[in-house]
Parts: sequence; structure tokens; C-alpha cells
Amino acid sequence: MSNPKSNLCEEAQFNTFYIEHIQSVNNFAFYKCGDKAAALDYVQDAFSKIWENCSKIEFTKAKTYLFTTVNNLFLNTIRHQKVVFNYAKAAPYQDITNQNPEYLLEEEEFKTKLERVISNLTPEQREVFLLNRIEEKKYREIAELLNISQKTVEKRMSAALKVLRQNLDGASF
Repeated sequence: MSNPKSNLCEEAQFNTFYIEHIQSVNNFAFYKCGDKAAALDYVQDAFSKIWENCSKIEFTKAKTYLFTTVNNLFLNTIRHQKVVFNYAKAAPYQDITNQNPEYLLEEEEFKTKLERVISNLTPEQREVFLLNRIEEKKYREIAELLNISQKTVEKRMSAALKVLRQNLDGASF
């Protein structure tokens, strides 16, 4: 049996580790920060740190180290700036559906308001809300991913939904 500390330093093992975890850690980073480019930066930085420290990291603990590193990189960033949740802005809206302009305006205003309300959730609430509603993960899966109890996930989700309902005039989520 090979030494668990040395496996990660072998390029083939590292590549396998990368392929197995890139999607889930990228999703995790995106739900932390709400920005695809920033999420990719966190993920790439985390993998770089793992490669640089491969001899110090036990292979069995590498996944935890990866997610913890992404989380710490994110927390370091928010210490310097307020987190704003940005959706990628598409080209200016063109009315190809011939819908009522008043409806389109209301829809755009609601979307803007929803983005603002989501961005104002605490990072913990936003993360749980998006993992559940966008990623469609179950509370149990979220608890495992974030290394917290399922009860904590439930409390964060409940608080997020309460904030959303209060700020969006009782909209259903």
C-alpha cells in the first residue's frame, strides 16, 4: 500500500483528484460568492495550493482541504469588500415575445429586486438557499457538503425564506 501523503504528488493521482472534484467545488465556490469568474479563481487557487503542498496533505483529507481552502479564500475576499450577488448580464433585452411592455418592465423590476434581496442574505443563508433551489440538493446533501448539521441547514433555509418573503411582498418560494 502506498503512502497516503505521497499519492497527491503523483501527477496522475492529482489529475484524477482534480477531475473528480472540479465540478462540485466550482459549484460550491459559485454559491459562496455568486460570481462565476471569482468562483473559478478561488477553485484554481485552491488546487494550486494543494499541488504546492501535496507532500503535506493526506490523500484521504484532500477533499476537505480543497473545500476549506476555497471557503477561506472567499472569506478573505469578503473582509475587503461587501459581497454583491451578480448574475451574468445578458445583452440588452429585446422584445421577441411581443409581451406587454408593462409586464416586461414589472418582470425586470422583480428580477432586479430578487437579485438584490438574495445578495443581501447572509453568506450562509444565500449558500444554503442557492444549493437547495438552484442546485436542487437535499438538506442532507448540503449538510454533508458544508460539514454542518442538517438542523443548521434547515434553520438557514428557514431564515432565508423568511427574508425573501418579507422583502418580496409574500412571493412564494
